[in-house]
Amino acid sequence: MIIKETVEMPGFLPDTRTVHIYLPDDYRPSKQYDVLYMFDGHNLFYDSDATYGKSWGMKAYLDTHPQDLLVVGLECSHQGDERLNEYCPYTIQCPWSSGKITGKGKMTMDYLVHQLKPYIDNRFATRPDAAHTFIAGSSMGGLMSLYAAVRYPEIFSGAACLSPSFSICLPQLRQEIAIVKSLCSMRIYMDMGTLEMQEHMAETVDRMLTISHLLSEKGAVCYPRIVLGGGHNEASWERQIPVFLPFLRRRQM
Repeated sequence: MIIKETVEMPGFLPDTRTVHIYLPDDYRPSKQYDVLYMFDGHNLFYDSDATYGKSWGMKAYLDTHPQDLLVVGLECSHQGDERLNEYCPYTIQCPWSSGKITGKGKMTMDYLVHQLKPYIDNRFATRPDAAHTFIAGSSMGGLMSLYAAVRYPEIFSGAACLSPSFSICLPQLRQEIAIVKSLCSMRIYMDMGTLEMQEHMAETVDRMLTISHLLSEKGAVCYPRIVLGGGHNEASWERQIPVFLPFLRRRQM
């Protein structure tokens, strides 16, 4: 089942958001559940909620592959370019225009870690430790998932970065990874589709493998992957759920 709840986000535009929460049909408060946090919560479960009319199909997948897992999708801002600001950890020049991205990514993660996660852990029967807490997203959400893994290894033990926007802030990401002490308990999945890379395939693959190598040097277990025929869209990301989810949770499914 899907529960939609409104939460307050002081300092953000708007300052209230919808959180989309997946509970297994057999959810029981007497059990404990792993939690996967995801960005762009409106795009996860129902086509009717999705920005472009196609969701990830997370509900359909989990309904047909039942497991002790909650999925918590925080909706982004839909005002102007606020999604870019919220999902970028650094203030940078926007590569798609002459404008600037005002990096609110740290603020977003501080909210998720210090306010949303405690709320979810108190509201539902979760396993709150890092070993049972994961994070995932696509595009800018994929960038944020990597940032979350590097900055908060005491909170998350796995991150899935689908079609991540690493290119817009590669120097900052390299520096972020360089200063972290250890990622020895972290599993990080990252992928790019061949259709979205097009003529930039060589440099995109090199960038992803460079990030993977730097993370591996810190002890992380990485799974960089090229998706044949994969595009930059929810239909493509949906097809990767059976790959990244068991990898993050260290399970064969």
